[in-house]
Amino acid sequence: MKPCLPASLRVIERGWLSSNNILFLEGGSATLVDSGYVGHAAQTQALVAQRLGGRHLERLINTHSHSDHIGGNAALQAAHGCEIFIPAGIEEHITDWNEEALLLSVAKQRVDRFRHDGLIRAGEMIEMGGLPWRAHHAPGHDMEALVFHCPTEKLLISGDALWQDGFGIIFAEILGLAEPGAALQATRQTLDRIASLDVRTVIPGHGAPFIDVEDALERAYKRLAAFEQDPARMSRNAIKACFTFNLLDLGALPAADLAAYLQSVPLFRDLAQRVLEMDAEALATWLTSELLRAGAIALENGTLVPRRAA
Repeated sequence: MKPCLPASLRVIERGWLSSNNILFLEGGSATLVDSGYVGHAAQTQALVAQRLGGRHLERLINTHSHSDHIGGNAALQAAHGCEIFIPAGIEEHITDWNEEALLLSVAKQRVDRFRHDGLIRAGEMIEMGGLPWRAHHAPGHDMEALVFHCPTEKLLISGDALWQDGFGIIFAEILGLAEPGAALQATRQTLDRIASLDVRTVIPGHGAPFIDVEDALERAYKRLAAFEQDPARMSRNAIKACFTFNLLDLGALPAADLAAYLQSVPLFRDLAQRVLEMDAEALATWLTSELLRAGAIALENGTLVPRRAA
């Protein structure tokens, strides 16, 4: 069954690399949640402008600070003069433009620098599209992430805290940015929090809105349990997902250059050495085999190309 959404809400469903954009119409103005990847900024502007219908984009709100959610911020701010609100806790990273803390240099991803105008704190109520939304802290995938719950409509904007088939990479756990097990525990607490809310429809950061919330939570708990039982599995999944993302951004990569490329990206280099105990050549061989088998990439005339639509 297709979810029935309020008339003031538009979901612009995106493919990889960008997150979904969620647009709220508010009379002659509008609010947007999440702005996609910088490589899709022109496309994001066109899609948003089409749905604004002449309205003024007044606010842009981010669920969290990863590149596929904040990448269009600068372009939209320049085009519309909108104010940008970010989750409390990441403001120093944005103000100082700390590319390591934002995982940009770590994962070799891109974002154009932008100015934030305000913070949203967990527990706060905000109005979007004429509806009340409460911000909830949702650590795990991003330790400062927020989700937004509308109790009157039983809606949840979940970012990457819950998808229909899982959740986002738990970066703090795989990169050792928190005490061992802390980010896994935080992810479980976030799923518990979502389960405690009265939610009929979830609007995720990736994929279509869905109503099988209990089934999605069950799948997420199973995925989390598998990571708890085999932490190395998180690292393997992260390498595959992040490289697929980066290859989409690159467009193509000669297979002969793969080992050198992996060695140049701190995320891949660190996990290969520390967790998988592989050198760059071994990692390249393993990764190519895994992604070819999964159908995520193709090998064409000695060149690796992505098969997932961007």
